[in-house]
Amino acid sequence: MRRSLFMLVSAALLSTAVAGPAAAQTAAETNQTLDALFGSHTTYQQFFDKLQKAVSAGDKQAVASMIDYPFRARIGGKAIKINDAAHFVTDYDKIVTAKVKQTVLKQTYPTLFANWQGVSIGDGEVWFSGVGDGNTIKITAIND
Repeated sequence: MRRSLFMLVSAALLSTAVAGPAAAQTAAETNQTLDALFGSHTTYQQFFDKLQKAVSAGDKQAVASMIDYPFRARIGGKAIKINDAAHFVTDYDKIVTAKVKQTVLKQTYPTLFANWQGVSIGDGEVWFSGVGDGNTIKITAIND
């Protein structure tokens, strides 16, 4: 009970922080934040590293495998429902724009922002979090 209360208070305090890259935060501090919010930072760090590698390599299939479907994307100003990886790959360049790619590649692990909703890259260009019963980490939002 005491641990649950601590986690709730920690999450509330962390959620009041300003979104965007954190100033002068260390990897250890990021680990501590993710541990407090989600129980462990390791899978989040691995996911972030895998995402950066996939985006850097232009590996559309790898990025598509990291999405929580169905997925809502804005394409041409319209909200579009992306039901599966094949549809995501088809519209990849319209969803993962040059701005999104640049933001993902410039982001460093220590400056990730996290709150109870998940982990944010940049100023919210990409969000990822544990989803489903297995709490599998997936991309939950991409915003251009």
